[in-house]
Amino acid sequence: MVTALPPEPLSESAAESAATHAWGYGLATIAGDGTVLDTWYPAPLLGALPTARDRWIVPTELEENAGPDARRNVRLEAVTVEIDLQAPPAGTSDAYLRLHLLSHLLVKPNTINLDGIFGHLPNVVWTNAGPVLPADFDRLRPALQRAGIQANSLDKFPPLLNYVSPERVRIADASRVRLGAYLSPGTTVMHAGFVNFNAGTLGVSMVEGRISQGVLVGDGSDVGGGASIMGTLSGGGTQRITIGERALLGANSGIGISIGDDSVVEAGLYVTAGTKVVLLGAARTADGAPQTAKAKDLSGVPNLLFRRNSITGAVEVLPRSTGITLNAALHA
Repeated sequence: MVTALPPEPLSESAAESAATHAWGYGLATIAGDGTVLDTWYPAPLLGALPTARDRWIVPTELEENAGPDARRNVRLEAVTVEIDLQAPPAGTSDAYLRLHLLSHLLVKPNTINLDGIFGHLPNVVWTNAGPVLPADFDRLRPALQRAGIQANSLDKFPPLLNYVSPERVRIADASRVRLGAYLSPGTTVMHAGFVNFNAGTLGVSMVEGRISQGVLVGDGSDVGGGASIMGTLSGGGTQRITIGERALLGANSGIGISIGDDSVVEAGLYVTAGTKVVLLGAARTADGAPQTAKAKDLSGVPNLLFRRNSITGAVEVLPRSTGITLNAALHA
């Protein structure tokens, strides 16, 4: 057993591998039937495992916390894991290392291979004492309750704060941000906000709505209360949606297209790729009628306001010159 060593300077060859490999010392939770329930990595690193490191020698602080927990019918085991970020996940500990890399801000969403990750994440009863195999939880329920151990959720993904404490980030409700979320310093996630894995913020942002898997929100932007951003997990969608900088999704709005810098979607308006919009800022047609387009044709275009005409019901788009300004005191 040894104490954790500081990261070694990367050689030229190691630097080349930094974008394709990662490794870390972890503490895996293993159920009585051998199922790996999770793995915690306190300090994951990019690059290949240095040749000077013995993968069988793990930090003392992890070894000291290894061992059985009879209350949950699990054992904690110190592990060393190295992965190829361009290959699909190869197991539960591999999958958890990828999620940790995202939440430690070592890799950005949509930059590493997460294909098939659901198949490597068992459904787990997440408790205030750690993960429990669902069948074991049912069997052990009376003893667990006597020990003050309660179930918080039954899911494949645990809360981010169970494993990582993001720097200079506020999260009002820990259950609404999954491990694998990428939250940049200055981000505030309010009680109704939700951030999925492989999604997050690239700067100071206010999150009061839902950031779905694969979505990135730019610096200075506000996802309003009840707002929804279409992800790629449901319906077979493949388009990755982004929110530009200084943009605003109004309360209870939604988007299925990317929104450019300094753009606004008014409260209550849902804009999908096929939404027909009236272009108020464009030249009119030969017969004097306003031009129309599908919203997907404006995906990612900056300086736009999307609104619904309260008389005609038409969705209108017009240019705007400035972005929003967040309350600095809320994100200090």
